Amino acid sequence: MKPLSPTDQLFLWLEKRQQPMHVGGLQIFSFPEDAPDDYVSKLAEQLRNDTDVTAPFNQRLDSRLAQPVWVHDVHLDLEHHFRFEALPTPGRIRELLAFVSAEHSHLMDRERPLWEFHLIEGLSERQFAVYIKVHHSLVDGVSAMRMTQRMLSTDPSKRNMPPVWDLSVRAGQKVDRSEPSLWHSIGHLLGASGKQLGTVPTVARELLRTVTAARKDPAYNSIFHAPRSILNRKITGSRRFAAQSYCLKRIKAVCHAYHTTVNDVVTAMCASALRTYLMNLDALPDKPLIAMVPVSLRKYQKPDGSKSEGQQAEGNQVGVILANLHTDESDAGTRLRKIHQSMQEGKDRYAHMSPEEILNYTALTLAPAAFNLLTGMAPKWQTFNVVISNVPGPKEACYWNGAKLEGMYPVSIAMDRLALNMTLTSYNDQVEFGLIGCRRTLPSLQRMLDYLEDGLVELEQALVS
Repeated sequence: MKPLSPTDQLFLWLEKRQQPMHVGGLQIFSFPEDAPDDYVSKLAEQLRNDTDVTAPFNQRLDSRLAQPVWVHDVHLDLEHHFRFEALPTPGRIRELLAFVSAEHSHLMDRERPLWEFHLIEGLSERQFAVYIKVHHSLVDGVSAMRMTQRMLSTDPSKRNMPPVWDLSVRAGQKVDRSEPSLWHSIGHLLGASGKQLGTVPTVARELLRTVTAARKDPAYNSIFHAPRSILNRKITGSRRFAAQSYCLKRIKAVCHAYHTTVNDVVTAMCASALRTYLMNLDALPDKPLIAMVPVSLRKYQKPDGSKSEGQQAEGNQVGVILANLHTDESDAGTRLRKIHQSMQEGKDRYAHMSPEEILNYTALTLAPAAFNLLTGMAPKWQTFNVVISNVPGPKEACYWNGAKLEGMYPVSIAMDRLALNMTLTSYNDQVEFGLIGCRRTLPSLQRMLDYLEDGLVELEQALVS
């Protein structure tokens, strides 16, 4: 028996019919070269016989003293969680995305462990797909990505590989729950920590600087000035999932030319896509949209060269930046430069802060957003309009039972007053975008894939003009 943390309980409290709180992932594989036509059905039979289910996939919700806990499910029915399905003809990517859109709209049964694994045949060109969804209270997006990576191998000759539900955690190994999310930051602030009080002076000083700078410069990343948008309306339970791969070399070429980061360029692509999409709906706000962007930050040294308290000798610190997307700017190159400046200002703000101070500063600045998302009682207090999140993926080509992984696309969460989530991951030499949104609030969301490409082309053309 394991009690749920306050943060994990929050995902259960937030869940309702129009707001499922599970994350997911879509992987597309190519048959091994020597595979027979019935390769996927044989793989399905192999998976059905793998009845060893390891934590956290063997855990279901229960209650002790009116508090939710995880308990071992001794009656786990693998047939409920593992599903072998076929796409309707002609088996295009369109049919696959429609399948994921529908499945991601459905709530999961809380009487069972909160996960599903869909093996999908019927794709053309000798391909098949895997769609996995897990409740956010059980596993966060980063942990889910790492579990998926553990299921894979860089060896194309490896066979009899276990599925994600049968991956024993090695002795002493812990599941990383360090996703840089709004709720992680709020939960950390509310949690007990001996270092909390010591962060107050620095956090208060930096918060005051933010507010002061916002008063002097309207373009500065204030915590109060995100415009009202159709992106921030109440939603229905119907989802639209759109996904596409983009060449990392193209993105890096733009990075080098503009002296920015990959994260800056993909954020600029998202800004361009949002600008075009909303303009076509005659719904682009006059003021620029604001994105919540989790970013990896280098551990900074103090002026005397020593490390801040709580910092390790090396590694990265994660922070959340409220990035101005400059969707009021028509020139793509200028927009990228301004986004880079906006992101850099956020990083500079953390330069002399410890990890605890960064987390608490993030929690305080995002507290209005949390209050609004939880209650809807402050609709005019819009902290940000959209989430743009980048989850690192495998850097090499991967295989599962000899099948080559061609693409992996994150499937995240849409919420009331946060109708669109733009999540991407890197894989091999690709950047994989996964967009999830409310089907009714944001019609024809799939067109945003074309607008992402147009945004990258605009930046490339600006280099040669």
